[in-house]
Amino acid sequence: MRFFIRKRRSTPTIIIVALIDVLIVLLIFLMVTTTFKQQAEVKLSLPESRQAEKAGATETPPLVVTIDSKGDLRLGSGPEALPVTADRLKEEFISRSTKNPELRLAISADKAAPWGQVVKVWDAAKDAKFKSVSAFAKEAK
Repeated sequence: MRFFIRKRRSTPTIIIVALIDVLIVLLIFLMVTTTFKQQAEVKLSLPESRQAEKAGATETPPLVVTIDSKGDLRLGSGPEALPVTADRLKEEFISRSTKNPELRLAISADKAAPWGQVVKVWDAAKDAKFKSVSAFAKEAK
């Protein structure tokens, strides 16, 4: 009778370094293939105009006031736009126009925005003595 001596198998080991390399490659792949898309914070539906200026037609950007369809006011454009009230807006206009007398104002109002809010912004701009007040519109097709 022959007896076989069974050798003890060593316990399997996981090579962590190889796993880390694979994870880094996957991470790099995901970072390269991901698209980063900027989305507007406030959805506006601008009114159409045949006299609308092309974007970038002026040299210095104007101070922008955004009025959404609910009538909420935001001072500035993009992600740094600050929500303001009509009274606070007037104070900001006066302080900014005294610092820069050549500052221009652009009103970006949704076409469903309350007309009263647009008039309040326009009056505050007149009180602050802005040289130029304009409104954003999209080109008519």
